[in-house]
Amino acid sequence: MHLQKAKLERFVMEEELEPHDTKAVDAKEDSSAQQEKSSSNAEEADGGFSASCLTTAELQQHWRAVKQEFRSVKLLFDIPTTRIIDQKISKYVVYQVVVIRSGSYDFERVSIERRYSDFLHLHQELLLEFSEEMEDIMMPRKKMTGNFSEENIAERRVALRDYLTQLYSLRCVRKSQAFQAFFTHKELKTSYNLLRGGRFSRALEGLQKMLVLQEKLSSHNPTLVVPTLCAILVCQRDLEDFDAAFQTGRRALPTVRRYELRQYQGPLLEALVDLGYSLGLPVAQLQDELTRMQDSPNGQVSEMSLKELVVQEFV
Repeated sequence: MHLQKAKLERFVMEEELEPHDTKAVDAKEDSSAQQEKSSSNAEEADGGFSASCLTTAELQQHWRAVKQEFRSVKLLFDIPTTRIIDQKISKYVVYQVVVIRSGSYDFERVSIERRYSDFLHLHQELLLEFSEEMEDIMMPRKKMTGNFSEENIAERRVALRDYLTQLYSLRCVRKSQAFQAFFTHKELKTSYNLLRGGRFSRALEGLQKMLVLQEKLSSHNPTLVVPTLCAILVCQRDLEDFDAAFQTGRRALPTVRRYELRQYQGPLLEALVDLGYSLGLPVAQLQDELTRMQDSPNGQVSEMSLKELVVQEFV
């Protein structure tokens, strides 16, 4: 029965892959036996990451994350509402953009607000980088008159929604920095400014919201969420929610290890060790890992604390 279940899981996984990714999965499976022994040592070096220490729910979450790296994550875009901002010197329409993960019910439908000028800026950036790929994609245009009529706003709302869908259909575009930044840069910058100003509760709220979007948009590159996770940890620690901060660090560390993000590995380990001591958790193995990094001639451990590293973002 377990064998049948494993075969079924492999079949489902392969069915959800994009055609070009199947070779990567086969190669990964061919090398998994060789990597298993070496990677297990690294996992067991962390007092909280050994498979034997994980609950069933944590194991399920881990394997979902691993499989997600190879799945073709399909996203849908919606612009359900708009509002008109009427100021003394300007008047414009704000569009509420919602990113939805398809294939299952999405409980985390985070929304952002963007102006037409934001869409136009995105289009211009993408044209500079992907002029050939973008030649058949047209940016919805404003009309000469009546831009604030309900009919024209509704028409443009649908056109901008379809425009985002067309952009996402291009692999090179959906993986581009410009496309990612369109959905997250403005809010992340605001959150980091709040963090630097010591307004940790508001910064945490914004960072957690953007993390949801980043995880949906950057499944091809898990490292993109590491800075946000580290910033969330800093906020939680300064708000003295040490348990939540420790769990956030645990969430970030496997990706930091796997992709050898040396810039973050040392500061993150230091933060986890300090938090572990505060919580009375066994962190001797994490401390050993940190010591090995510091003593390694090629370790290149950052001398900054995690907070010092985080506050440099969006400066």
